[in-house]
Amino acid sequence: MKPTAGMQTTQPRDGKLEPRVLQRDEHNISRRNISKGALNVIYDLTKAGFEAYLVGGGIRDLMLGMSPKDFDVATNATPEQIKALFRRSRIVGRRFRIVHVRFGREVIEVTTFRAGQNDPEQSNSPLDTSQVTSESGMLLRDNVFGSVEEDALRRDFTINALYYSIDGFRVIDYAGGLADLENRLIRIIGDPETRYLEDPVRMLRALRFAAKLNFNVESDTLAPLSRLAPALREVSSARLFDEVNKLLLNESAVECLKLVIDHGLFHELFPKVGPRLTAHPGYLDILLAALENTASRVQAQKPVTPAFLFAALLWPRVHQLCEENIADGCTPQRAMQMAGFQAIDEQVLTITIPKRFSIAMREIWSLQRSLLTANNKRALTLLSHPRFRAAYDFLLVREAAGEKLQRGADFWTELQIQHPEALNSDQRKSRRYNNRGGRHRGKPARSGNNRSS
Repeated sequence: MKPTAGMQTTQPRDGKLEPRVLQRDEHNISRRNISKGALNVIYDLTKAGFEAYLVGGGIRDLMLGMSPKDFDVATNATPEQIKALFRRSRIVGRRFRIVHVRFGREVIEVTTFRAGQNDPEQSNSPLDTSQVTSESGMLLRDNVFGSVEEDALRRDFTINALYYSIDGFRVIDYAGGLADLENRLIRIIGDPETRYLEDPVRMLRALRFAAKLNFNVESDTLAPLSRLAPALREVSSARLFDEVNKLLLNESAVECLKLVIDHGLFHELFPKVGPRLTAHPGYLDILLAALENTASRVQAQKPVTPAFLFAALLWPRVHQLCEENIADGCTPQRAMQMAGFQAIDEQVLTITIPKRFSIAMREIWSLQRSLLTANNKRALTLLSHPRFRAAYDFLLVREAAGEKLQRGADFWTELQIQHPEALNSDQRKSRRYNNRGGRHRGKPARSGNNRSS
């Protein structure tokens, strides 16, 4: 790792790193802002004779004055020792074995210190000490345990390698993370290419953190992204589904999408959609409008769903397939239904989409045609459809992005005002929620509600 201006971590001495340490009066972290569950895990591990620290994004966010969504703990106890200590716990994962400790609805993720790569002699695990990599360098299994110093250098980014100790309430930095926080930099630990090939998802995480924190990505950390983007093909499709949700179901969704596109990662995640964005920039406007809607809902603490997100992400391909099916002689409604199945079948080869979301996506797409053509009694019937609200909101997104429609969303807005009794109970609840938020009584929100039902 290249040293940065202001980095105060020294070179190893006698086999150990000399960390930068902030004493209690030198940082802004208070135990009042740390979850009781995380503190209980640390105290119980310490009482049992183990080392234990808060680590990762929770410490980073507290240092930045933000409210962490969760807290992680790192310890020298093995997964089996952790599980034996906490009754409501279970060991999860195969690639990295970790322990989930539950306190009510809160889950604390507890990891064992990792040793340096390909250094099994440093392991203190009595059981599984295997470390397996693919031919490309991707870590397939890594359960070699080591010291806290080694663990710090095995983490992904310097700002995620900060440790909080209840011994003196200190913040300990082995990797230069404090300097990078001060300089607002995302910097990978170690050689960027090696670390990305170990786990290609780190490329997505680098861009997500940059958007979320409004940080810059350090030049060496940023440089390999476009070239190494194809490595994402080795990541499991189920894991990529989770990562895309983390990327785009948040307040910084628009900036995340722009970064992922700019650095060549979007084409790997959505191989059939990427070329459509390049050939027809208007589709990008639809995606951005959908993500602006999502971001505003997250900020307002309203519900969001992957079904609406993925319906927007795959729309360029669905639209293309629908037009091709019509050209082949299908009726418009049948063409849209077939396009929905085709687009999802293509996409799940890269990103798994659970059935409960793919069903909702197909209904949102199929209703687009109905919303443009239904009249009289058929229109009133559609108001009670379980997916009407999501489909109506998607129509709003298309209209806001400048797509030319044979019928605008105003027809459906007025119909809901005139016939509130036709809405199903969930939609009426949504209207009451919007009314309490200060909108004109009885008028449906035009900002979009991307609930799946």
